[in-house]
Amino acid sequence: MTHPNPTSISDGTKVMLLGDVHRQFEDVTRLIEAQRPSLILQVGDLGYWPKKERRILRDGTVLGGTLDTLGIPLHFCDGNHEDHAALRALEALEVFPNVFYQPRGSLLTLPDGRKVLFAGGARSIDREYRVVGEDWFAEEVLREHELEGFPDTEVDIVVSHTAPREFDPLDLCHRDRDPSRICLSWVLHRMRPKLWVFGHFHRQACGEWHGVKWISLGMAGQPQWWQWLPGRET
Repeated sequence: MTHPNPTSISDGTKVMLLGDVHRQFEDVTRLIEAQRPSLILQVGDLGYWPKKERRILRDGTVLGGTLDTLGIPLHFCDGNHEDHAALRALEALEVFPNVFYQPRGSLLTLPDGRKVLFAGGARSIDREYRVVGEDWFAEEVLREHELEGFPDTEVDIVVSHTAPREFDPLDLCHRDRDPSRICLSWVLHRMRPKLWVFGHFHRQACGEWHGVKWISLGMAGQPQWWQWLPGRET
């Protein structure tokens, strides 16, 4: 995949869309040092496991140190490979320097005025091989009752981990019964953003559904795991 020159928005801000990281923080560090984005929107499975391994915390701090030194904020939603208990217990959303967790239903306004809604969650296909409360949490799935906390406002962009059932980069809809996707379909029909960005499937693809453009990103280590945010349509 080729990455065209970044589209600057309003004041010259370059926004990077980043796929699943899965704790590959060194890959992210190399990428941001090479590309120098102004802002990063990340689709979940960042790999936030603060209690699991000291190395992960150290590498995350190195990532945050790089972002802090360069003045580049990274905003991420939760995926299905995160410590959900730790995320829900956060007193501050800055988990590493300049790395910000965006809870489900939270909003971020870009410098050009576009509103971004974050919607984490997905069901793990490997959950039977993981340990409850240690590396698997039932809270990974987005549930209908959580939608009550989503804002009643128009948004321009949605960043989620998995995708609504209407977007199908792997032709899985007839088999994938993840409740998260059903909830995201509700968000899609209610908010009708102009752009939706997600990961989870580890495949780069794009499409359009009734005027809503969607982008599926790969994971760290793949050539298609990031791209620049398109500019505002006129």
